[in-house]
Amino acid sequence: MAKDSVAKKPAPVDDYDAEEVNAGMQVVAFKLRDEEYGVNIFHVQEIHNLVDITRVPFSASFIKGVINQRGSVMPVIDLKKRLGLEETPYTAATRIVTVIVGDLQVGMLVDAVTEVLTIRSKLVDPKKTVSDKAMEKFLSGIGNIDGRLVTMLNLEEIVGIS
Repeated sequence: MAKDSVAKKPAPVDDYDAEEVNAGMQVVAFKLRDEEYGVNIFHVQEIHNLVDITRVPFSASFIKGVINQRGSVMPVIDLKKRLGLEETPYTAATRIVTVIVGDLQVGMLVDAVTEVLTIRSKLVDPKKTVSDKAMEKFLSGIGNIDGRLVTMLNLEEIVGIS
């Protein structure tokens, strides 16, 4: 091999803005009734079809029950009930989104998972426009992707560990 045939590093791509990419977050978006909500993908462990949920007596009203998650018992939250939304029947699109918040693993019932989105941090408005101040704590902001609004959820408050 000749001395002058040294491998060269590829030149940086001009339109790549590392700061802008790093400032974005990936969000798992899902439907509750006709609205779209999202949670940071770092909290999401998995998404699975609806399975039989065992009710637990004397649990909080928003706890739908528990399921067997690979030999472990996992609580399942009825997210619509937790957020004060009107209940709707389950469909073939209903999913359980398993999230990890702190040391707690919890399933959340959602009407449908839509997609994984990347939202630039500067496009998440932390202002909350909820008339019910008690419900405001469950929201962390509103993401805007080309006019599409995604309500970001505060999982710590929803699962009750804050």
